[in-house]
Amino acid sequence: MIGTVSKVHPPKRADARLARKEVSKPAARLVDARKIYGTADATVVALDGVDLEIKRAEFTAIMGPSGSGKSTLMHCLAGLDQLTSGVAIIEDTDLTAMTDNELTLLRRSEIGFIFQAFNLIPSLSARENIVLPLSLSGKSPRSDLFEEVVDLLGIAERLEHRPSELSGGQQQRVAVARALIAEPAIVFADEPTGALDSQAGAEVLGFLRRAVDDRGQTTVMVTHDPSAAAWADRVVFIVDGKVNDQLQDPSADSILDVMRGLQP
Repeated sequence: MIGTVSKVHPPKRADARLARKEVSKPAARLVDARKIYGTADATVVALDGVDLEIKRAEFTAIMGPSGSGKSTLMHCLAGLDQLTSGVAIIEDTDLTAMTDNELTLLRRSEIGFIFQAFNLIPSLSARENIVLPLSLSGKSPRSDLFEEVVDLLGIAERLEHRPSELSGGQQQRVAVARALIAEPAIVFADEPTGALDSQAGAEVLGFLRRAVDDRGQTTVMVTHDPSAAAWADRVVFIVDGKVNDQLQDPSADSILDVMRGLQP
């Protein structure tokens, strides 16, 4: 079934997380974040005074009903969209005080993106797609990290193939590698398994989980799928542009229980 990842007990490594050094300062945060579209009778309040901290070296899932504001939240926090008011911060950088050029440079250096549609360049090989963010900054990947990432994702034998020569799961693995290769402060994943079958989706989520556990990668994922969200350390539920609830160490069943309570 496309878009549903049936993994009841994702292999979170609590011992690895506990063994990491505690860092109190969040990797990202929103302060009284508001996003309004339109004017007068056509006004839509997508975010309504959201306060949210994203912890370092953790996997956070964002969930909510359709139109709840979860994708808007991620886009504003990632610098892909601008808040109407309030503050969005990555590391110590206030995104709301930056120019478009400064935001572009920040996204290349500090932020990794994984999208449902993969967003690979058709004319480039898998290798070229992976290193593209670094190439745009005039940099090259660390050779040891490149080998580690492509081996982890099982795409070492597919690096010279173009996206059209790869399966959907392989294309998403390339997209994951591209997000990780620049060693960003935070990775944002927008429905990363929505276009994949259950097996390929579980594999991609497993790679994201290991990046958090083994490499301390901060990751934020928007998803509608409770089974996918169960791979996270924490689930944040958004309703009508506000944080409605949060769930630590979630299971698919506990997520479903909360989601049922969000229904009108």
